[in-house]
Amino acid sequence: MTPAIRPRHPYLDHPGPLPFAHRGGTADGLENTATAFRRAVGLGYRYLETDVHATSDGALVAFHDATLDRVTDSRGAIASLPWREVRAARVAGREPLPLFEELLAEFPEARWNVDLKAAGALEPLLALLRRTDAWDRVCVGSFSEARVARAQRLAGGRMASSLGTRGVAGLRLSSYGRGAVPLDRLLGAAVRRSAVCVQVPERQFGIRVVDPLFLRAAHALGMQVHVWTVNDAERMRALLDLGVDGLMTDDLETLRTVLTERGRWVP
Repeated sequence: MTPAIRPRHPYLDHPGPLPFAHRGGTADGLENTATAFRRAVGLGYRYLETDVHATSDGALVAFHDATLDRVTDSRGAIASLPWREVRAARVAGREPLPLFEELLAEFPEARWNVDLKAAGALEPLLALLRRTDAWDRVCVGSFSEARVARAQRLAGGRMASSLGTRGVAGLRLSSYGRGAVPLDRLLGAAVRRSAVCVQVPERQFGIRVVDPLFLRAAHALGMQVHVWTVNDAERMRALLDLGVDGLMTDDLETLRTVLTERGRWVP
């Protein structure tokens, strides 16, 4: 039996391909900082991508890595440190790590694609969405299918989410017409709990993921296909020609130029 198609979630309310500023863009090495997101919004981006981790005392930080080591002047695992220590770290030696709540408040018109990087961030994120009533502004994803399913269960179906790894694999298999296993079983809990999109790389482990069959299977379920992380103009054009519904990029100017060429840039 084919899963029922869900009504369109308000998160997807945008007239054209969704342009995502991946980590706010990587200009000056200031990924996932308020400065990067301000620049993205100044360029006209409405959809912003980030990641969240929780500190040892429950502060929800917008940051990609589990540790501070790679991009800040501090060291240590975020989950093992209190916020008073994490807030002292500086990205590229210059910019503080923002709380996700601060970003929601500073950019009230923005939509956020949030990668739930660790299980410990789930409860603080849901508490924040309840407190701010930001359900329409946030789409949550994770490589962990169980984490996405648990988030949806606790959110009571109000939250937009993307498919986890199992759901992507099921969708890929179903797109090849392998109908021996019912599609709802292949896709698992994520579809039944309001997944509105699938977010994937163009290729994974040398295997093409995004092709006409994959797009057709996703669209038949009412799900958009967003591709990450695309920084080359020719690949952007090719994917848009294929019919993808969104692109995530580090190169904000290039994606804006490509969409403007086509009359599809809607700031």
